Amino acid sequence: MARALRSAALTTALLGLPISGCQFLAPPPLELEMLVGSALKGFCLEAAKAIAQAPPRLADRTPVLLRCRAAGSGDVVSEMESHARGVLQGGQASEDPRIPTLVSVDGEIYLDLLRHRLQRLAPTRELIPAPADAPALASSPMVFMTTPALAKGLDRPDPFTALARSSDHRQLDPAGPSQPIRFVHTAPTRSNSGLQTLVAMVAEVAGKRPEALTLADVQAHGDRVAAIERHVTRYGSSTDELARAMQRNGPFWASVGSVYESSVVAVNASRQGDQEPLQAVYPRATYASTMRAILPDAPWVSPQEKQAALLIIERLQRQDVQRLAADQGLRPANPAVPPSRVTAAYGADPRAVYDSLRAPKPEVVEAIIALWRNQAKKPSRVALVVDSSGSMKGEKLPAAQRSLQAYLAQIGPRDTVGLFDFDNRLRPPVVVTGVGAGGGSGAASGGAAGASFIASLEAEGGTVLYDAIAQGRDWLRSTRRPGEILAVVVLTDGQDNGSRLSLEGLGSELQRSGFASDERIGVFTMGYGNQGDFDPAVLRRIAESNGGDFTTGTADSIRRRMEDLQMAF
Repeated sequence: MARALRSAALTTALLGLPISGCQFLAPPPLELEMLVGSALKGFCLEAAKAIAQAPPRLADRTPVLLRCRAAGSGDVVSEMESHARGVLQGGQASEDPRIPTLVSVDGEIYLDLLRHRLQRLAPTRELIPAPADAPALASSPMVFMTTPALAKGLDRPDPFTALARSSDHRQLDPAGPSQPIRFVHTAPTRSNSGLQTLVAMVAEVAGKRPEALTLADVQAHGDRVAAIERHVTRYGSSTDELARAMQRNGPFWASVGSVYESSVVAVNASRQGDQEPLQAVYPRATYASTMRAILPDAPWVSPQEKQAALLIIERLQRQDVQRLAADQGLRPANPAVPPSRVTAAYGADPRAVYDSLRAPKPEVVEAIIALWRNQAKKPSRVALVVDSSGSMKGEKLPAAQRSLQAYLAQIGPRDTVGLFDFDNRLRPPVVVTGVGAGGGSGAASGGAAGASFIASLEAEGGTVLYDAIAQGRDWLRSTRRPGEILAVVVLTDGQDNGSRLSLEGLGSELQRSGFASDERIGVFTMGYGNQGDFDPAVLRRIAESNGGDFTTGTADSIRRRMEDLQMAF
């Protein structure tokens, strides 16, 4: 919120206090935090800079600044629900500076869900405005991102149904290239684009408008949604990150992505010379993904903050600031500002015509999310390889243990995780499965085995990093089941010391099971700790040559990094 920079008493004292030959002293600024969905992040950050150059002022001349924080739209909803529960039911002060004053999500499905969840906490109050009462800032329609050669096959009235009954792009377009269908979209539990994609799937297979869907429709069509999901390469928490991965890894890693139009613009704007251009295909009916400024009518928004927030919203809608939205590849809400980067040069169509879909009832949305998690989501099998060498002593190991607890608490009912720890020795895995995921010998459903593994970690010994990665990969090869997403996730704070395999030998091994093979095992690496503890070039090379990503984490950020990684599977 805005409490950090507030000094009301000082402001009152300074106002009207003349200094001979000088202007009045300016009161200290009031800074508002705005928590936004990931698609609005770039615009919000640039707008905050522009506002700081000439901030709006309250009636008492207090300048108003904007601070932006971004998260997945699902995370925005969860955070605001948590704050609202704390304030309304006790235990959290309404003046808590962690509560943002302004909020935005990347589409109206999550906005309706936010309204629904907070109304359950306060049935007699309307804490969150209806979409029509929340001013629009920008939009970006949901599209299919693919190569120009594959685009024609997706331009049809039933794209999701066609994906469900096909395995090769030539089945979608007989004149097109023969290529396996590989699909990516973000996790609907965290990301608005993933939720919009999932709702559009259910609506198409049910033959209904989304707003007409019932709970019975959701229950009746789980198998058909699962048939579409079987093509998924992986999920993710960020639409733009997933689009960049698709561009980096090429069409044999993923040939179709369900993303925002702005994501297509962004990847084409940053395209390297050897990368193929990508193209937006606009479904006949799709979500406009309108991003709105949400000002809660809630105890945590003071009258002064409300007035300041209205000034910020007004500034965000001004032409000069709206041009910053256009620079991000978004469609500005101000009709006087053209979407300057939505052009054919960036793979988009500024004249695209589509039927704009509406949100289902919130209880239907909740049921669709549960359907995906429990039935339709593609199952995963992950080798989680954890460095427990001597360099993990101090704050590192406890932070890693807390992150592993959070990771295991969120595994889905169709997911299996093999837990490997290593130092100068390799150890057999502890296998943890979600309820309903099955599991063979040694598998343990629930938290007992995972909790025991985490508690037993001790920081000692060397770092046979390369051998440990190979061990995790070998476990996946020997235990995998048809239809699973397969991945090795590596958490290390050090450099290899004593492995039998060399870096080149590990690379050769991983290529045998990579995305050019039928096994399609991706590798994701995380360097943990201080600069110099690990070799980022090595970890990036291992990951990006095997369809994965390299990230870094600290004792403070590792949990969030691990949660983001988990959304990939």
